[in-house]
Amino acid sequence: MSALALFDLSGRRALVTGGGGGVGLGISEALAGAGARVAVLGRSESADAAAARIGGTAVRANLADRDDLRRGFDDAVEALGGLDILVTSHGTLHADPALETSFEHWDQTIEVNLTSVFELCRLAGELMVPRGSGKIVTIASMLSFQGGFRAAAYSASKGGVAQLTKALANEWAPHGVNVNAIAPGYVKTRLNRHIWRDDPARSEAVLGRLPAGRWGEPDDLAGAVVFLSSAASDYVHGIVLPVDGGWLGR
Repeated sequence: MSALALFDLSGRRALVTGGGGGVGLGISEALAGAGARVAVLGRSESADAAAARIGGTAVRANLADRDDLRRGFDDAVEALGGLDILVTSHGTLHADPALETSFEHWDQTIEVNLTSVFELCRLAGELMVPRGSGKIVTIASMLSFQGGFRAAAYSASKGGVAQLTKALANEWAPHGVNVNAIAPGYVKTRLNRHIWRDDPARSEAVLGRLPAGRWGEPDDLAGAVVFLSSAASDYVHGIVLPVDGGWLGR
C-alpha cells in the first residue's frame, strides 16, 4: 500500500459528535475530505448545517441525556449502514472558580464531557470489538495534562478522557480496535471565547507562550484526526496526541 493510500478513508463510515461547530466541524470536514461518509450527531441546528456543508447526515440528540444519546447513536449508525470511525468532539465548559462551582455545573460537565464519552465508546465498541476492527478518537485537552484556571470540573473531565482512552486501548487493542485521543491546544472556538474574545490580557499571555506564534484554528486538527482514523495508525494505541502549537514543549 502506498503512503498516500494509508490515509484514504473512502468507504469508511464515521460518526462525529459535536460536529456542528468549532473543533467538531473541522474534524467532520477533514474526514469527509479524506473520503469518509460522515454522520454529525449534535443537539442543535448547527449539526444540520454542518452535515449539509460536507454532504453528510445530521442526527439530533441531547448527549447529556443517556437515553437520547443511545437513540441518537443508533439512528446515526443506521443512517450510515454501520460504523468504522467514532470521534467524540462534543463538550461543555463552565468557567468558574472552584469555590463558586455549583454541583449542577460539576455534574453537567462530568456527564457531557466524560460519562457520555464512555457510553459512546462503549456503544461503538459493541460493534467494533466483535468485528475485529474500528477507530475511536476522543478529544482530550491541554487540561488533560495541566490543571488549568477557573475550570476544575472541565480539567477533571478531560483528565478522565485521557485515562479512559488508555484504559479502552488496553482492552480493545488485541481485538483490532484503535482507541486514541487528540489534545487540542488553544484553538479559537466558541468554547474558549471567554479567553480569546473576552479576556485580552490572558489571551495575550497564552499567545506569548505559543512557539507557533498564533492561536490554533479548527483546521489544524485535520491531519491528526485523519491519521488516527486511517490505516496509517493501525499500530498506534492509547496515545494522547497534543496538537498545541508547541504549548507543552515551552
